[in-house]
Amino acid sequence: MLSEIKEYIRKAGLTENESIIYTTLLEQGPSQAGNISRKSGLHRRVIYDTIEMLIKKGLVGYILKNNKKLFQASSPKRLLEIIKEKEESIENIMPQMLSLYTKTKEKEETNFYKGKNGLKTVFEEQLEEKEILIIGASNLAYDMLEFYFHWFDKRRVEKKVKTKIIFNQKQGKSLPRIPLSEIKYLPQKYSSPLAVNIYGDKVAIIFWSKENPFAIVIKNKEISIGYRKYFELIWKIAKY
Repeated sequence: MLSEIKEYIRKAGLTENESIIYTTLLEQGPSQAGNISRKSGLHRRVIYDTIEMLIKKGLVGYILKNNKKLFQASSPKRLLEIIKEKEESIENIMPQMLSLYTKTKEKEETNFYKGKNGLKTVFEEQLEEKEILIIGASNLAYDMLEFYFHWFDKRRVEKKVKTKIIFNQKQGKSLPRIPLSEIKYLPQKYSSPLAVNIYGDKVAIIFWSKENPFAIVIKNKEISIGYRKYFELIWKIAKY
């Protein structure tokens, strides 16, 4: 339970030491610096420096009892206020950040994305297009990101983004229902762990691997047109 509390506290932007001391005060109630040091394992000097930061954040206060200073944790609701303040701060600066991003975005030519979260980023930008063409789709994609693709297809339908998919082969395991899509298949001998997604003026080359999935996204209008022609040729060969 304490580990979960500390993890939540860190989401509010607290340092490791701040998290330890605040959690200790939640457990122990009003305490002197020496007692906090013994319970937390932190040096007394660190205690004073860290508590000073927690006081500035409104997470710790103190009372005087018998001329001794007892530190106590403020209500955990203050953490919610801190998180909200951070969100509001980001929202306020977002227009300037988006402006900078837009200026540099056009300069991007090729990007490399690694891991499941990287692949999610690649798929989410496809939701901004009207159509997605996929060569070499594999069941492995749904095995690796089953719950994500459930969300992705729902958003794709909401945004009316159609897709044409050429699967590597008809496999024993049945495919999940893919809405707003047209599907064809290639013979097993053409099977490959590589898939190519074509959308807008971009081409994503995706390597589906449980150990090391990655994607290379190329932004180039001529390359995108070339891959679209390649897709049309394979689509004629593929079977329903």
